Amino acid sequence: MNIAHKANKQYKLLEYIFLKMADFGILYVVSTPIGNLADMTPRAVTILDQVDIIACEDTRSSKTLLNRFDIKTKCLSYHEHSDERATDVIMEKIQKGENIALISDAGTPLISDPGFKLVRKARALGISIIPIPGSCAAISALSVSGLNTDAFLFKGFLPRKREDRKNTLEQIRDYQHTIIFYESPHRVLESIKDMKLILGNKRKIFMAREMTKLFETYFSGTIGELTEFIEKDPSNTKGEIVLIVEKCGEDATKLKKDHRRILKLLLSEMSSSKAASIAAKITGENKKLLYKEAIMLLENDKQTDSQ
Repeated sequence: MNIAHKANKQYKLLEYIFLKMADFGILYVVSTPIGNLADMTPRAVTILDQVDIIACEDTRSSKTLLNRFDIKTKCLSYHEHSDERATDVIMEKIQKGENIALISDAGTPLISDPGFKLVRKARALGISIIPIPGSCAAISALSVSGLNTDAFLFKGFLPRKREDRKNTLEQIRDYQHTIIFYESPHRVLESIKDMKLILGNKRKIFMAREMTKLFETYFSGTIGELTEFIEKDPSNTKGEIVLIVEKCGEDATKLKKDHRRILKLLLSEMSSSKAASIAAKITGENKKLLYKEAIMLLENDKQTDSQ
């Protein structure tokens, strides 16, 4: 009898929860254009026009988009610096039955944009979350890069501090998939130079700048060539930038025969670290890869001498 009574109480509790959830509103995650407003989807316009509130990364910049499509919906600010209370306020509104749309300044929300905490909280509360697909800079750039699309990693923005940035590049150097980065105009050349140092200047790279806008630019070549391209014309760093680096080839961790020959010649005259440094400048190979090879060659020579 106690078991039946307990089960009945649990059933009623679940019924109450489901009934309450049925009264909840919906959180829409809406993609917007990354530049050209003609890329706005009709469905996105409809949703933004019909919801009760639009949560914007920047209400001022979003007004340009909303005015273009004559959308009068009330806006509230929700960005990366918004505190927990701001998240709770939006959740409370949805739980009271209001429908809310989340948009970023451009592209798909949460992709290197704020909104993760909001979606995570909504998911935990059992709130319906519906994506309204559209533009995404990372995927748009990848689709025209000519680099492998079977497997790719999105890393967002590289760290601001150089040591942290170099450490991140070291971690992904031998990854067997295409790697996508976003980068800011004032830091892009520094990041590419660090890529040249860690990944080697022969690695293929694709740069998409100001996609869908008036001065959109695309570059496809090696990391070394992109460095020269930007140094010759610094204006090529202006605007929104996506960098896509090719995956590490199956033989990328092995030196070419002529590069190994150069390294061997240098090792006969100097230390392994100096030999690796000079060989890197001559061949364009990764310095750390050359150093590892130098150590291996020296160890092999020792073993040969001892036999």
